[in-house]
Amino acid sequence: MATSPGGGGDLGVSSLNFPGFGFDSGLEIKTRSVEQTLLPLVSQITTLINHKDKTKWSDKTLQAIQRVGQAVNLAVGRFVTVGEAIANENWDLKEEINIACLEAKQAGETIAELTDVTSLNNAESDGQITIFTDKTGVIKAARLLLSSVTKVLLLADQIVIKQIITSRNKVLATMEQLESVRSFQEFVQIFSQFGNEMVEFAHLTGDRQNDLKDEKKKAEMAAARAVLEKCTMMLLTASKTCLRHPNCESARKNKGGVFHRMKLALEQVIEIVTDCRPNGENEISSISIYAGIKELKMTIEAFRENLYFQSKENLSTMLKLILEHTEDFTDSAYTSHEHRERILELSNQIKIELQHLVSVWMQAQSKKTKNIMEDLELAILKISHSMHEFKRELHNAATLLATDLLKHRADHAILKALKITGVEGNLEGLAEYTCKLSEQKEQLTETCRLLRHISGTEPLEITCMHAEETFQVTGQQIISAAETLTLHPSSKIAKENLDVFCEAWESQISDMSTLLREINDVFEGKRGEKRAYLSLPKPVKNNANLKPFKPTKLDSEEQAKIAKLGLKLRLLTSDVDCEIEKWKNQENEIVRHGQNMSSMAYSIYLFTRGEGLLKSTQDLIYQVEVFATEGLKLASVLQGFSKQLKDDDKLLLLLEINKLMPLCQQLQLTAKTPIQNKIYTKVDKCILKTRFVLATLAQLLPVCYKLMHKGLGLAKLTPTGERVTLLGPSFQDLGHWPWRQRAGIGCDSGAPTARKIYMVHYLEKDLKFACESGC
Repeated sequence: MATSPGGGGDLGVSSLNFPGFGFDSGLEIKTRSVEQTLLPLVSQITTLINHKDKTKWSDKTLQAIQRVGQAVNLAVGRFVTVGEAIANENWDLKEEINIACLEAKQAGETIAELTDVTSLNNAESDGQITIFTDKTGVIKAARLLLSSVTKVLLLADQIVIKQIITSRNKVLATMEQLESVRSFQEFVQIFSQFGNEMVEFAHLTGDRQNDLKDEKKKAEMAAARAVLEKCTMMLLTASKTCLRHPNCESARKNKGGVFHRMKLALEQVIEIVTDCRPNGENEISSISIYAGIKELKMTIEAFRENLYFQSKENLSTMLKLILEHTEDFTDSAYTSHEHRERILELSNQIKIELQHLVSVWMQAQSKKTKNIMEDLELAILKISHSMHEFKRELHNAATLLATDLLKHRADHAILKALKITGVEGNLEGLAEYTCKLSEQKEQLTETCRLLRHISGTEPLEITCMHAEETFQVTGQQIISAAETLTLHPSSKIAKENLDVFCEAWESQISDMSTLLREINDVFEGKRGEKRAYLSLPKPVKNNANLKPFKPTKLDSEEQAKIAKLGLKLRLLTSDVDCEIEKWKNQENEIVRHGQNMSSMAYSIYLFTRGEGLLKSTQDLIYQVEVFATEGLKLASVLQGFSKQLKDDDKLLLLLEINKLMPLCQQLQLTAKTPIQNKIYTKVDKCILKTRFVLATLAQLLPVCYKLMHKGLGLAKLTPTGERVTLLGPSFQDLGHWPWRQRAGIGCDSGAPTARKIYMVHYLEKDLKFACESGC
């Protein structure tokens, strides 16, 4: 039988690089949507390639192989149709997309022909070229199919990037008009247009943020969007103040600072989506102490496997860099004397132990005896322990400082004093309290710098840097806003402007508290875990719920199958969490039930990975029952809420409730119905129906949020400067909807974003049949 030089084997689903099949490694996949679209295709191609060589096949197996080939060809055919439609709408990419679509179509047809094996056991099949006689041909077709489908998806992704750039350019152009406007009436008209453009930009960037694979880039995008969210209101009030007091230098400075920061944030978004920095600048690498310790520790522990891959100069350089960054702690006026002394003591201890390790390492290179290797192992353990203690001491120093600072600044006394001095026109009081605010700003920025060193992950490190910059910039803007109010103490607009900047400061203080909790969670090993929702009932004797089946665990094959279902469940929990985060009142009944359902769904997801609190299928079924009950409770709360709404809004909400309730009832019934000797079937159905409920919840929450906040929005000005309601939602309400959901609702089927979603849908839906064929 002919074989490929590349051989069979797994196609590398996780990396989507497929080196064994000659896949084009230049096609880097940066988004989850592209990766998840390729997963079922990769799975089926792998199944076909890795078939066992036999002289005789059962009819059932041959039929299964043929079904897989036909399903792949059908999915690719629909995919190509959508791809060609995209090409017709985007002339600059038309040729590339059409070529890739043609390649995909040819590869799909080839695979269908080679898997047409149902008559293989018949005598008349002699000489027929199939997957069994031409494995090289199948591998070649697989290479071409994966490469071409990936090219089409990445080209479609380029269209999404172009949409973001176009939207950014619109926002920038309108901002330039706002910056130079001279009358209230003109400002109101242009700001209304600006609001609509920010809505579009928020949607596009929110989708992109959720779709990014790289957690670091996702954090950078979140930071940039947070700046735009907060600065949108600042821009409004700062511009109003400047229009009312055109000759006030502090008002112009305040307004200019907002515009400058928004422009930088817009530029940062484009750098992230295009992965291109101006003037060929390289991305700033991690400079935290934790990152340096991690690298040094990995290098040292590698001596157990290889004694010759490093030089002692490299080790000394790594340690030197760590100790240089440690000066941020030891030189800080806010680090306690006890912590400073302990940090210096551990620094010296690590220096000495590294010197000893290098000495033993040199001996081991020249004479590899048992005693020397034992000495090397002991030296590695000692310095590893010292570095762990060093990390702990740095963590304690930074988090204690941050905790005390947040505790003593919770009342925002300085901000309240600034507002009072401004209204009184007290210039002496202004000087006193701006000095105090500057001191607090320096303390907060330095604390953020120390937290960055001990954050533990790159996303948290970026969040610390964002917090540091926000305190630095917002502090200056509060001072300029306070100066304006003090010079014009009777100005309502100047007072409103100061209030907005003070609210931004208070919001960042609150965000810092959340950041501190997350850093502590990472240090304590809780990274990636959600708040546990302990909904499992305690087993009791004679409990009817215990009768249907005995607690069991899935075998490895069954666990692998449900892992695919679990991945989609995980994505849906992220969508629900994004919706919940928008609600300011986290104690709201709707939010509470939504959080509970999301947490339970996350526990179910962990079960599909063989992790978490749910250890057996019985645990899972109990969790599903409680999940369904929680959904029915939410539906009951929503019915009460609907009674407070007007007819049209009430009807809209009831339609959504009527989708949720039957799904929860069906899930309850599935969980309670015993299935003899078919535990996996029941688990599979429960997880699938849990997904349906969660998807409905992800659609329901934004509807509830809009109805709850209907009529609220930004503010705009009348020509006389009075505050009135501005049409359109505020920026913080935007960009959180799951992109799959939004693309299918209220959107032209010809739109590139919608077409991209349809491509995902076709591949996932059509290949699901192939996945279940058991080939």
